[in-house]
Amino acid sequence: MTATTDGSTGATIPPRAAAASDTDSTDPLAAGVPEAAERAAARAIEFLLARQDPEGWWKGDLETNVTMDAEDLLLRQFLGILDAATTRAAALFIRGEQGEDGAWATFYAGPGDLSATVEAYVALRLAGDAPDAPHMARASAWVRERGGIASARVFTRIWLALFGWWKWEDLPELPPELIWFPTWLPLNIYDFGCWARQTIVPLTIVSAKRPVRPAPFPLDELHTDPANPNPPKPLAPLASWDGAFERLDRVVHRLRKAVPRRVRRAAMNAAARWIVERQENDGCWGGIQPPAVYSVIALHLMGYDLRHPVMRAGLESLDRFAVWREDGSRMIEACQSPVWDTCLAVIALADAGVPADHPRLLKAADWMLAEEIRRPGDWSVKRPELPPGGWAFEFHNDNYPDIDDTAEVALALRRVSHPQPDRVDGAIARAVRWNFGMQSKNGAWGAFDVDNTSPFPNRLPFCDFGEVIDPPSADVTAHVVEMMAAEGLAHDPRTRRGIAWLLAEQEADGSWFGRWGVNYVYGTGSVVPALTAAGLPVSHPAIRRAVHWLQQAQNDDGGWGEDLRSYKYAREWSGRGASTASQTAWALMALLAAGERDSEAVERGVRWLADTQRNDGSWDEPYFTGTGFPWDFSINYHLYRQVFPLTALGRYLHGDPFDKAPLAARRGVRATAGGS
Repeated sequence: MTATTDGSTGATIPPRAAAASDTDSTDPLAAGVPEAAERAAARAIEFLLARQDPEGWWKGDLETNVTMDAEDLLLRQFLGILDAATTRAAALFIRGEQGEDGAWATFYAGPGDLSATVEAYVALRLAGDAPDAPHMARASAWVRERGGIASARVFTRIWLALFGWWKWEDLPELPPELIWFPTWLPLNIYDFGCWARQTIVPLTIVSAKRPVRPAPFPLDELHTDPANPNPPKPLAPLASWDGAFERLDRVVHRLRKAVPRRVRRAAMNAAARWIVERQENDGCWGGIQPPAVYSVIALHLMGYDLRHPVMRAGLESLDRFAVWREDGSRMIEACQSPVWDTCLAVIALADAGVPADHPRLLKAADWMLAEEIRRPGDWSVKRPELPPGGWAFEFHNDNYPDIDDTAEVALALRRVSHPQPDRVDGAIARAVRWNFGMQSKNGAWGAFDVDNTSPFPNRLPFCDFGEVIDPPSADVTAHVVEMMAAEGLAHDPRTRRGIAWLLAEQEADGSWFGRWGVNYVYGTGSVVPALTAAGLPVSHPAIRRAVHWLQQAQNDDGGWGEDLRSYKYAREWSGRGASTASQTAWALMALLAAGERDSEAVERGVRWLADTQRNDGSWDEPYFTGTGFPWDFSINYHLYRQVFPLTALGRYLHGDPFDKAPLAARRGVRATAGGS
């Protein structure tokens, strides 16, 4: 079978056959598939257990793209704290990520990205790379061919404006008075998703202050015409939303000087208080790098000295996002995922047959229980009467627990025979109550907020990158439904509303869209196990359509893969891509839940996992299978390649964990609806 070319992108679409990844294993798998699966699972268990932290958690590297590294250097340059060792290590990593065409991509084997390339280029200039060096000349030529800095996204141009490489006047206006908008008014800060909200509030201060540090060098080589770096562009039609908001931005620009100074100062002070109140105990903001970076800049502009406890803690938290590699390079994580990784690891180990009272699982359960969030956060603005109870993604993020982690932690805890069952039952009862309370009006669940579906934020000229709202998604909703089924609440009216929403969201081809994982394979791999756990028979038409889609999407090598281009070009790329361990596991988890254990598709998928496993029990996976923003921001969770294959192998060997009775019932727990 030969590859084809997608005319819309020029990229090569892999055939359904994808070459098996390199592996250290030379086992010919002469034995049958169950024996091979047993051997692979045993090695994977050993590998995963060996990587548990003594405190009980797991955390794999969270790899994104070089904009994290470039912006870290630009922040340090802006604050005057950039040191030679950090610069050398960051530059070594950034150089290593450059493509042969001179550009930088945002995911493995992806196309070059203009904004990422501009930021990487500037970072290397800070590191001393000469603009006429071959790798730099290739990069600048690539940028110019695509419109230069003027065609880069707004966030990139904000970073350049900090050093006078771009005019503040040529950026969308973001007034700090937004902090005062009541929640009933469109474009109030709670209309934005929590990650966007945490970024926008500090950027209102930056936008109001318009700081400029001396540029250490010119960037003329990144403009198509240095004499006219920002040629005028026609406005969108007035009758369109884009046209209306573009004209609104022009009005706000003109009103900038009309705002009384005392009003603007009061708004900036209110925004600064909002930022400080949301700093976590570890010094970070929301456990993610972008809001932390902009918060540090904003507070510094408001007069916070670098020695101030808030600033010192913030900078120290950013240092903890650095991963120092053996070659001396330094990679910045956008976020850290210990809660997510730990609950997935526990599920994988338990489903693979590790005893429920194993000391390692007990240690992990104790750590997760200690991470429960028992105080209100930003979500309570929309749900002020809802008692707290849930988990966040990161080490410290009490302001923003998320519905997805809460569901998966509950599923993990139910797999552990804890010596203090009342402690587990109490935590899960609070989680059930909180997740039910966070259900959106349409019956589904978003990741962090309720009914965060305003159509306006995405229309702002400022918001030209990634998702800025948090509408319900199939994968998060599926995990909540699965959690409720495990608690014996599959027939609760609220759970049934979630199921009805999932059934209505199924694509015509039988798949489901994956918001937080790539993509239709992830969505389908999440939804099918949830639906069958909630009692849908495997003969249900929706399940059969999903099985058919997965069978059609299977590669000739037996695995499954999906390229991130499916977010932008679904028709050409849905379910298409080189086979990966995590995506093969998701497909298998769905097929096994659908009663397909003895099918040829499952046998071939299990054999692919066993064949491609390395001798140490791990799998190799350079491809990005996690999603931050569909298409715009992609993630390679380094533990996905371990936990999901082990889960799939375990369920192949030991059956569905929901067989015969909910997990709560099998632990001797009486199911409770948990309130609303």
